[in-house]
Amino acid sequence: MAIAIYPAIIERAGDGTFSVFFPDLPGCTSAGETIQEAALNAEEALAGHLLVSSQYGDEINRPSDMDHIEQDPEVKEVARILVRVEAPGKAVRLNITLDEGLVAAIDRVAKNRSGFLAEAARHELVARKVIPA
Repeated sequence: MAIAIYPAIIERAGDGTFSVFFPDLPGCTSAGETIQEAALNAEEALAGHLLVSSQYGDEINRPSDMDHIEQDPEVKEVARILVRVEAPGKAVRLNITLDEGLVAAIDRVAKNRSGFLAEAARHELVARKVIPA
């Protein structure tokens, strides 16, 4: 996986909470009760957005230089931050061996073995704190 760093803008919401958006990634948003919580939640939102985009084959915009992002007068900006993410890489074909009963069980619950195994591996790596949630 490659490391990417995306600029994000934290703004004050009408109810006093904070929301985060990524100018380079329309639809990728997050929020929090505090600025710190919003910034921390932005990491998870960014990772999830890039993962889903790559799974669906969507084009992923490259991060802009923060200095070139213009300020929107309608946005009540409170901070600009850089959010680091391990961006999904290209798929690598593997040849693995599994017990036939395990394969049958996977086939009963999943349409795509590779996707199921990748999701299971991600879940286990998060549980072992090898990769961020």
